Amino acid sequence: MADAVDEAKREAAAGTHLLTMFGLAAGVRATLGHVSVRVPGQPDRFVVKGRGYRTDALPAMRPEDMVLVDLDGVWVDGPKNIVPCFEVKIHSCLFKARPDINSVVHVHPKYAVLLSVLQRQLRPMCQEGARLVLDPIPVYPRQKIITTDDEGTAVATTVGGGSAGLLFGHGAVTVGETMEESIMTMVQLEHQAEMNYLAELLDGREHGSIPAELVLEASAGGGRSQFDLPHFQESFRRAGQPKFRGAWGYWMDQAYADLA
Repeated sequence: MADAVDEAKREAAAGTHLLTMFGLAAGVRATLGHVSVRVPGQPDRFVVKGRGYRTDALPAMRPEDMVLVDLDGVWVDGPKNIVPCFEVKIHSCLFKARPDINSVVHVHPKYAVLLSVLQRQLRPMCQEGARLVLDPIPVYPRQKIITTDDEGTAVATTVGGGSAGLLFGHGAVTVGETMEESIMTMVQLEHQAEMNYLAELLDGREHGSIPAELVLEASAGGGRSQFDLPHFQESFRRAGQPKFRGAWGYWMDQAYADLA
C-alpha cells in the first residue's frame, strides 16, 4: 500500500508542475491550483497539494510535499505542519460523489473565469476540446472559496456526471478517470475559452462557431477510427502496433525531470 501512495504522490507532484507549464497556475496564480490523484486500491484516500509550505508555489512542489487525505478532507499523512489545500472539499466531495473518477483538477484559468463573469456560453471554436463545449458548461454561481461539505457537494452537483464545471468569477473544476483526462480536459476548456474570447474581439458577441454536426462527425470513433482503414491495418501488421503516448508522454517526461 505504501508503494501505491508513493506513486500517487509522484504522479500528483508531476501534475502540479504541469498546471504551471500549461500556464493554468502561473504568475499571480502560482500558488493557486491543485490536482488530486486517488490512491490505487484505496478508494477512500487521495493525495493533493497542501498549504503551509515555506515556499508555497506549484512549481516548487515535490512528491514528498503531497498530503494524503481521506474522503472527509482530513489529513491522514504528509509533511509536518502542512495541512490539506484550503479547497480540499472540492476534491473530497467529488471523489465521494463520483466513484468512477480518480483525479480532480481545480485552477483559476483566466479566460474561463472572465467568460464566466460575462455569462458567455462557450462554443466550439477549434478541434481541441470541441466536444467538451458542445453542450453548456454548468456554472456554480458563487465566487467564494469552497471550504464546507455543503459547498463541496454543491460543486459536485454542478459537475454532475460530466467532466467540467465553472465556478463563477473564481475558476474551473475538471475530473477524469485518470490524471491525464482531468488535466487535458482543463487545458482544452481554457483553450476553447481563449478562442471564444478572441472570436468575440474579432466578430462580436454573435460570432460564428463550429456547427454541432461537424463536431460530432470529427469526434466519432474517439479520434482513431481511421486506424481501422486497410492501409493502417497493413502498416500495423508490418511495423507493429504504435504505443500512442503522444504529447502527454512528452509533457509528463518534462514534469518528472523537474522532480529529479
